[in-house]
Amino acid sequence: MIGFNKPYMTGKELHYISLAHAQSQMAGDGSFTKQCQGWLEQRTGCRKALLTHSCTAALEMAAILADIQPGDEVIMPSYTFVSTANAFVLRGAVPVFVDIRPDTLNLDERLIEAAITPRTRAIVPVHYGGVGCDMDAIMAIAERHGLLVIEDAAQAIMATQGGQPLGAIGHLGTLSFHETKNIISGEGGALLINDPALAERAEIIREKGTNRSQFFRGQVDKYTWVDIGSSYLPGEIIAAFLWAQMEEAEAITARRLALWERYHAAFEPLERAGRVRRPVIPDGCGHNAHLYYLLLRDLGDRMAFIQAMKAEDIHCVFHYVPLHSAPAGQRVGRAVDGLPVTTDLADRLVRLPLWLGLEEEQERVIEAALRMLKSQHMGIDCF
Repeated sequence: MIGFNKPYMTGKELHYISLAHAQSQMAGDGSFTKQCQGWLEQRTGCRKALLTHSCTAALEMAAILADIQPGDEVIMPSYTFVSTANAFVLRGAVPVFVDIRPDTLNLDERLIEAAITPRTRAIVPVHYGGVGCDMDAIMAIAERHGLLVIEDAAQAIMATQGGQPLGAIGHLGTLSFHETKNIISGEGGALLINDPALAERAEIIREKGTNRSQFFRGQVDKYTWVDIGSSYLPGEIIAAFLWAQMEEAEAITARRLALWERYHAAFEPLERAGRVRRPVIPDGCGHNAHLYYLLLRDLGDRMAFIQAMKAEDIHCVFHYVPLHSAPAGQRVGRAVDGLPVTTDLADRLVRLPLWLGLEEEQERVIEAALRMLKSQHMGIDCF
């Protein structure tokens, strides 16, 4: 079976874990955490980076930093993982779901202003597949209306827009190092703080609402409870694993891009024939090859394709069930204008295997996919 995902290890992870053990600091914020945070700050140019135990945790921290209150509204796409919404719902906010662009599947910046009300407090763009949203337009909208921008860059490590690293453009950004991402630690994430006014409080929230970090830096003579917060930092074992990945981040990204480009070239004739639609990368976007998808004609074709590939021992998958159509989304959220693009594309999208080590088997995936797609005799416009 060719699996959809296979976590990649560089070979240094266990060595660094043993070093973390030898240093007798297992609880976090040790030398490996500091190295990882320093790498993120240098790589992205953010004001401060804080490792967290997940991207979900980073989003929850962002919601607290944004001072989200019950009844506030937060604009976001529906085509995203549940954590994007949950972090704000936990603060009592209403997620306001806005449709996505048909080209990138990102939040459609042209529809944002119509969704803003006096209760709107933040915009949460999600960089789908590591392809950047139109951050220039989104930041301009936020400035006009006095809103915070919190980038959900869970899939976007090593990706850029206009030369700027994704996650470091909005006021706050979040990253994921889950085992399904490009750079991994099993579970893990990071909060990128780009607004200096939020940096000090972010440390406090991450440390259970205490000024513990300031105490260890000698800035206060004792540490105590000063704000709300929770335990958001990861253990040092996680940071040690992550450091091994960060050291190889450029090589990992280059190999993923080569796999992505091989898929893209293989399916170009089918796109010209109107049988599939390939991913679209706008000018100025430096994507990271987080995933490769195809848009098929409809839900029936997608289901048939997935089953046919499974029969060939190749695991292909769909992606999100749109949040506005989920039971919790209908109960706590609000959808703007029905979200027709989201509903349509969510039914048609299928993701192909993409992981380091697939190089030797990718041709088998391509040959099987081409055979299945040609046999479906779609001959329709998938654009």
